[in-house]
Amino acid sequence: MPNTSARPKHGRRARRRRRVEPARDQLVSSSLESAQQCLLNQDYGTAFVHYLLVLNLAPVFKDFAQDSFRFTLFKWAEELDSVGRIQELFDCYEQALEIFPADEVILNSMGEHLFRMGFRDEAAGHFHKALKLKPDYPEARENFYRVANWLVERWHFLMLNDHGRNRKYQQAIHKAVQSGCSTVLDIGTGTGILGMCAKKAGAAEVYACELSKTMYELACEVVAANGMEGSIKILHKKSLDMEVPTDLPHRVSLVVTETVDAGLFGEGIIESLIHAWHHLLLPPERGDGEFRGDSTSGRVIPAGATVFCMAVECLEIRRHHRLCAAEVGGLPMAAAGELRSPVSCNQEQDDSTEPYTTERLSRLPGGYRALTEPFTALTIDFNNVQELEGLSSREVREIRLPVNQGGELDALAVWFQLHLDEENSLSTGPEEDTCWEQAIYPVHSAMSFALKPRDELIVDVSCRDAYLRLCCVAVLRDGHKIYLDKRVDLQNPGKPAPNPNPEVELCSALACLQTGPSEPEDFCMLECSEMALLNNQDYHQSFRLALTKLLSELKFKNGNPNTGGTAVSAVDSGLRYVLDVSEGFSLLSLIAARQGQVKAYSSVEKTKQQNVLRRLAQANGISEQHLEFWLNHTEDEQGVLQRPSREKLWTAIILDCVETCGLIRQKLMEKASLARFLLEEGGRIFPGKIVVYGMLVESDTLLLESAVQGREPTLGFNIAPFINQFTMSTIFKVLSGRHISAQTVTQDTTHSFAPFEKLAPSTTSSGLCSPHHLTGS
Repeated sequence: MPNTSARPKHGRRARRRRRVEPARDQLVSSSLESAQQCLLNQDYGTAFVHYLLVLNLAPVFKDFAQDSFRFTLFKWAEELDSVGRIQELFDCYEQALEIFPADEVILNSMGEHLFRMGFRDEAAGHFHKALKLKPDYPEARENFYRVANWLVERWHFLMLNDHGRNRKYQQAIHKAVQSGCSTVLDIGTGTGILGMCAKKAGAAEVYACELSKTMYELACEVVAANGMEGSIKILHKKSLDMEVPTDLPHRVSLVVTETVDAGLFGEGIIESLIHAWHHLLLPPERGDGEFRGDSTSGRVIPAGATVFCMAVECLEIRRHHRLCAAEVGGLPMAAAGELRSPVSCNQEQDDSTEPYTTERLSRLPGGYRALTEPFTALTIDFNNVQELEGLSSREVREIRLPVNQGGELDALAVWFQLHLDEENSLSTGPEEDTCWEQAIYPVHSAMSFALKPRDELIVDVSCRDAYLRLCCVAVLRDGHKIYLDKRVDLQNPGKPAPNPNPEVELCSALACLQTGPSEPEDFCMLECSEMALLNNQDYHQSFRLALTKLLSELKFKNGNPNTGGTAVSAVDSGLRYVLDVSEGFSLLSLIAARQGQVKAYSSVEKTKQQNVLRRLAQANGISEQHLEFWLNHTEDEQGVLQRPSREKLWTAIILDCVETCGLIRQKLMEKASLARFLLEEGGRIFPGKIVVYGMLVESDTLLLESAVQGREPTLGFNIAPFINQFTMSTIFKVLSGRHISAQTVTQDTTHSFAPFEKLAPSTTSSGLCSPHHLTGS
């Protein structure tokens, strides 16, 4: 009978299943026990494997083991990261997310690793997923805002809010399409707005390319939302990698682009247009140069540009790019050598670095003063491929610029007029209401140099590596040339000043033979924010006063004659240990070491910066035994706050609390908690207290930088809802003063630090209330 033969088979399957279950349960139990034991032994790799086995075989343990699994994953990832096993690290995260796909903590942590490795688009995706799962997750929100600032830069909002710029581009594109440019390529499409302008103007075929994955996906959404999904082809590709017929079916008659930065060439427009003329565009119009608009010729919008420049005096620029103080925190700085920012208009500027920074001159705290009239530095025709190709090989052009107002020479300021076509142009000048900033070429002379009326400033203009490079060579005064890259004798300006110490000059010459003429031994570059902090006198003086008071209190705590105390003990008369864990370049360890009977530990890592501190230590009478570079002897971040020896604790630990943009550092509380347990009796953490102030402001500028404003569509296109997803609740680089102050407290006396950025109130915002004390910790 059929059913009698079926029963034994079912019974055998049941018995096999019953035999498997105890074996599986035993394996899960032993693996869970092994995972916990490995965790106790800090064998995180083995523990992770055991947890994977347990959670795959018995998902019922997910809730029970989730926290331990996370901890194991993070510790094992740290180990893999430290030895460079990056692929294994991400494999572990992928395995973890297969088990916990909705774990916002794991998603956020993987995003942090991706961001550190440079995978910003992928990192943003993980932070966004974590926020969707837990909208009030503060770490994921802050991480997403940070990465969004990289992926969708603030100038996208400024450009879309610049109605004059949008309208003029639309007019130029409409005119070109109506003149016969029926096939269009938008290079660096961003949100897709210029490509949509071309399609709206009647172009038969529109193509666009975008390198950023985030902006490419955003452009696809915007184009689809505006009903053009099938009529605009967007490629996630760099234009230099495009070719016909692989990416375009044929050459196009019009290229539109706005791949220009404040210095015009910084986004690679020259290279991309040369490639476009050779591979993607129809040949240019021949004959009299007037564009006739037929299907056999190509053109570019913008058609060209004129670059302007002038010399300026500006204290705000000066303090971010060169040392302004002869003494910092009681330390004479003469022995420091040449300290300056990475950007410069010096002759020896490295071709591989961008020679300028950017500022909005009209909004700089303290303002600026024009020392010369604007002059034309360069003109360029984007519709002339021979001119584009010859740009980098142009001969250096010397310009003599009459000085019409006396003042200290701090920088050359550069802006341009972008000629879209014969009728439409855009200016990025300092007095224009525009989305562009100006390019700033700081002047790093060996000494501060004051220009006088009737002087002539000699400037060399070139375009090496397709960057506009400006170099202040010399000043012509009363028929004598004063070279700005050499020390000069102002009493005899035609000759270099004699060196008062020939031995020093000889040693310097020998050092140059070893290091090369363009990189002397005493030359050191600091980031602009480090330079500004170094020039903050109040900041360093406050630390000096607080450290002096602390060490004085500790010295006399057992021997103060007013209290009848005994003599200072042998232990108390020994060295005090001070640790400075500030990020980047810091003089605070030297300021501490100069107090006497102090061994200071610095966290400065770069060799050249360490050499600066050594030179300053020697010049200020600090022996080598009293200054040590702590990170030279530690391989991991966990060792930074460890004790200097078994017998000693730290007398003072200096924490770097506030970023120059005004944010409290993320890991500050963790470091502060650890530091408290490592102080000797009576020791201090500096700063001991942070007071944060806030103020309500009205600022059109901040609004324009943070989101597309207004209810009307941009040029009739629906863009705002898509890009405004990347609106930031915190602006990391604001135009107004930072309302952040740090205070260090030593018992009954408070030494207040001035804000890290001592800026004047913004001219673009108005206060709605007085600064208000928000938090104290």
